[in-house]
Amino acid sequence: MQIAIALYERFTVLDAIGPYQTLSSLPDTETVFVAEQAGPVRDDTGSLALVADKSFAEIQRPDIVVVPGGPGQSDQMENEALLGWLRAVDATTTWTTSVCTGSLALAAAGLLKGRRATSHWLALAELDRLGVESTGERVVFDGKYVTGAGVSAGIDMGLTLAGKIAGDEHAQTVQLLTEYDPQPPYDAGSPEKAPAHIVAKFRAGSRFGQ
Repeated sequence: MQIAIALYERFTVLDAIGPYQTLSSLPDTETVFVAEQAGPVRDDTGSLALVADKSFAEIQRPDIVVVPGGPGQSDQMENEALLGWLRAVDATTTWTTSVCTGSLALAAAGLLKGRRATSHWLALAELDRLGVESTGERVVFDGKYVTGAGVSAGIDMGLTLAGKIAGDEHAQTVQLLTEYDPQPPYDAGSPEKAPAHIVAKFRAGSRFGQ
């Protein structure tokens, strides 16, 4: 089974690494980072790069596709190199997945039309505008399409999908060995829980115009 994690300039690292950490231990699995061109791809801080070992042209039939989000996603909404590749490989994938605003790229490729999906909370209205039924749920399955909410939800998405593929015990083992047992110091991880003035500040400054 081949897992292809798509990269593009200014992606968010945890969006890619969360699923990588939780899915790459699936039995008989090869995980490959892929981009328009092979080579290092810089994250949204510019200070960290992941290496895409393969170009889109070299990966044609992955079993699982993961599309991370990040500020650079807005530059991908009309990038046919990425969108065309997503449409092409989706014809044969077993699972097509995203984390955070990666779902907007799937929507732009026409893969989520009329489906339920999630994204970062700031981008949910944009999903609606793209013909998707948005939901604030953390992980959403609609057929073979699996979308995770913002950034850290990629870990949950990967664990949930790992359980679907290899069984609950495998996913529980991954969770145990990564010691994924969240005990956050603050209860501010959603717009419903965070201080209202912080939520308002980011809504006002959102590139999605919310």
